[in-house]
Amino acid sequence: MRIIITGASGRMGQMLVRAVNEAEGVTLAGATERQGSPLVGQNIGVIVVDDMKKCAEADVVIDFTAPEACLNHARFVAEYNMAIVIGTTGFDTKQQAELDGILANTPTVVAANYSVGVNLALNLIEQAAKVLNADYDAEIYEAHHKHKVDAPSGTALAMGKALAQGRGVNLDDVAVYNREGITGARESGSVGFSVVRGGNIVGDHKAMFIADEERIEINHFASDRMVFAKGAVRAALWLTQQDAGRYDMQDVLGLK
Repeated sequence: MRIIITGASGRMGQMLVRAVNEAEGVTLAGATERQGSPLVGQNIGVIVVDDMKKCAEADVVIDFTAPEACLNHARFVAEYNMAIVIGTTGFDTKQQAELDGILANTPTVVAANYSVGVNLALNLIEQAAKVLNADYDAEIYEAHHKHKVDAPSGTALAMGKALAQGRGVNLDDVAVYNREGITGARESGSVGFSVVRGGNIVGDHKAMFIADEERIEINHFASDRMVFAKGAVRAALWLTQQDAGRYDMQDVLGLK
């Protein structure tokens, strides 16, 4: 299977290139970077280019870039009948709708987090939320490195959605993203989010169910970004055997 990696000089881009080179049954067919990047023209197993049309033919694109760049890459994928694995987060409502439209007839995996452990945690959170109702106050905590530009993280939001789904509610109706000043007592059934940014934290996530008598926590701590890259390559391998449609890592891992 032939893979193109976008944003090859980024933190995740570098890990993805390494993961593809180390995986069996896959080949690095291309690597891209933005125009003007010093990596363009360099050989990292393939020559890095600033236009996907300069890449060799491929089966799957793996994209961990930024929303606007991802939209451009999605248009290319749809035009050339490829598949795409998306780890990019931070899309606004308009961008998300545009992405869905572009990839309507394309095999696509979209996930906020490609760690196998995180996706097991999402499954556990949904199960826990079915049992631990609004009598248990729900809170989600996440911490990432100081360079991360969106908050809460896509994984934290995925945890919130899994929790809300378990309780049969819409996350938008119960989420609390900001607390400052005199906030009043906590509203029953709400889901609070807290965010830390600092240093080189790869990714810490925690879902808490808190009652007066006990507290249940489901935690995941990532120590190396390679765990996300390996998961994305696993998703790419799985995706080549699927029909057009939108999938997530729960599908890839057979957790649905």
